[in-house]
Amino acid sequence: QVQLVESGGGLVQAGDSLRLSCAASARTFSSYALGWFRQAPGKEREFVAGITWTGGYSDYADSVKDRFAISRDTAKSTVYLQMNSLKPEDTAVYYCAAKRGLVSRQLNYVAWGQGTQVTVSS
Repeated sequence: QVQLVESGGGLVQAGDSLRLSCAASARTFSSYALGWFRQAPGKEREFVAGITWTGGYSDYADSVKDRFAISRDTAKSTVYLQMNSLKPEDTAVYYCAAKRGLVSRQLNYVAWGQGTQVTVSS
């Protein structure tokens, strides 16, 4: 069973950077994909970025492409989301998620973290 714990959220100003971390625990991650999703108040949860644990493939939502970068440290079993040039519309609760197989933009992930709040002020 996969367990995920996010950290790194906070309150920042527009244009600032923030790095989220997701510590993962499982027997093996070699067949997994890890994703970051976010949910703003009154809105549906949406895909932000995803990466295969092997690191061979990554995907980004158009709204964050060129500003956010997903990476993983296999030695630490941790996935990161580096967020640059943050905008007020990036304000949301950010969730880490895991699934077997390929990265997906759908919500079909089998494990979810508790979420971390990111607030970007204008």
